[in-house]
Amino acid sequence: MDETPARIEVRLRELAQLFNSMDPSPFHERDLDADAEEFIVSWAREHATHRELELLIHLAEVPPADRGPGTGDAVRHYFLARAELKHREFRRLMRQGRFSLGVGLAFLVCCLALGALTGGIVAAHGHPTAADILKESLTIGGWVAMWRPLEIYLYEWWPLRDEWRLLERLARMRVTLLLPAA
Repeated sequence: MDETPARIEVRLRELAQLFNSMDPSPFHERDLDADAEEFIVSWAREHATHRELELLIHLAEVPPADRGPGTGDAVRHYFLARAELKHREFRRLMRQGRFSLGVGLAFLVCCLALGALTGGIVAAHGHPTAADILKESLTIGGWVAMWRPLEIYLYEWWPLRDEWRLLERLARMRVTLLLPAA
């Protein structure tokens, strides 16, 4: 297994291009520029998930003395904040899944019990076909109520977890500024 970090390289004219110019936050808390973030994240997805990441930022102009040294911390801080948001979103989805599962199971049990009860009553009155239709309709309705929890637990959580893990990797990456030769 290759232990060297997977390299992502960005070429910029000036360091300010890396950050959102509309964000009034202090430098180390600034959001990344949307295009820069998309570029970094898309390249990070291309690398194997077991490899750590390294960001090399090639600059054409020397950055201000107060900005250059804090760039790595600012980038990592941004991705850490995004990872925490994704983690909260993941936990919210799991909570929603548990609630949906409880509601769906309760509704399914009610539908099955009601189908058995009313199916027997309707059949006793000489309408076996109507009893079968009623019982099957309630059974189908009960299983349809299980659609959402099954969707959450079978399909929806995977992409959120993967995104969360990717953002955590980006929050740990080494960031290096490569300045122009003097």
